Amino acid sequence: MPDEVSQPVPEGGGRLRKIGWGALTLFLAAFAIFESVKYGWPTAVATLLFFALIDLARLAGVRPPGVLYQAVHRVWIPLVVAVAYSFGPIVWPPLFTAALGWLTRIALERALGRGFPPTGGS
Repeated sequence: MPDEVSQPVPEGGGRLRKIGWGALTLFLAAFAIFESVKYGWPTAVATLLFFALIDLARLAGVRPPGVLYQAVHRVWIPLVVAVAYSFGPIVWPPLFTAALGWLTRIALERALGRGFPPTGGS
């Protein structure tokens, strides 16, 4: 289901940028699958749930330019969760795979040329 408010990726280096996001998407998806197989169903459910987070937010009525809409499209939020989990004292794999699923979805959106929503950058 395409996002009605997605913005195209700017043309300057757009093709190379899409290829980069596509490669990142494949890496993150493979990593999420690896972690889900390694740790079982709770991690797989967390991955899939957060992969669908953007669609779930849209179905819940979250629309631009709201703060929640912006939050679900930001790369740095799930990235901070993944890095903090990797170096922090918390040991709960579904948290890490949820971040991987969310990052995978954002990378896929960018690889498909949907870019970031209208009111912000990456």
